[in-house]
Order: sequence, then C-alpha cells, then structure tokens
Amino acid sequence: MKNKNLLFYRIATGLMTLLFGFSAIMYFAQHEMVAETFLKLGFPTFVIYPLAIAKLLGLTAIWTNKSARLKEWAYAGFTFNALLAAGAHIAAGDGEFAGALMALVFVAASYFFNSKLAKS
Repeated sequence: MKNKNLLFYRIATGLMTLLFGFSAIMYFAQHEMVAETFLKLGFPTFVIYPLAIAKLLGLTAIWTNKSARLKEWAYAGFTFNALLAAGAHIAAGDGEFAGALMALVFVAASYFFNSKLAKS
C-alpha cells in the first residue's frame, strides 16, 4: 500500500511541479505577456517576479522535505494561488480558469498522498 501511495504522490506532485514550474518560468521568460494578463485580471505587475520566486521556493520545499512546517506553508501558498487565480479568471470572464482548477486538483492530490505517506 505504501508503494502505491508513493507512486500516486510522485505523480500528483510531478504534475503540480510541471504546472507551477512552467508558470514560474513563464513569469521570467515572457514577462510582458504575463504583465498584460495580470493587468487584465486586476493584479499589479510588481508581484510577478516575487510570485515566480515563491513558486520555485515552494516546489523546493515540497520536494526536499526538509521541514514539515515549511512544506505545509508551501501547500497552503499553492492552494491560495490556485484559488485566487481561478476566482480572478472567473470574475474576468475570460474562460481561462481551467488551468487554475487543474492546479488545485494537483495540489490537493499531492497533499492527500503526502499525508497518507506521513501516517504510514
């Protein structure tokens, strides 16, 4: 059972990493495009770089597993990020909320299987 939970954890966390890692890289590589999107959603553009760095640090905290408290904060940050992104896209009516909902599912699955592994 532990091997199955570990497999599911790694798949969910890997998908979460791809999604949040890709978005963080896009924040650096395509800053102008991301800035336009942030403005359309009503967010200030000065948060783009700090948010990208926070995403990369959060992924590092989850994968390195050095501190349980830091890992919990990383999961919380990703949950808030995905919820706020989904809400902003829904409020803007641009129909681009699917990625944020996928991120929320990946974060929830990763957290769930991480909790199962910690108990076993």
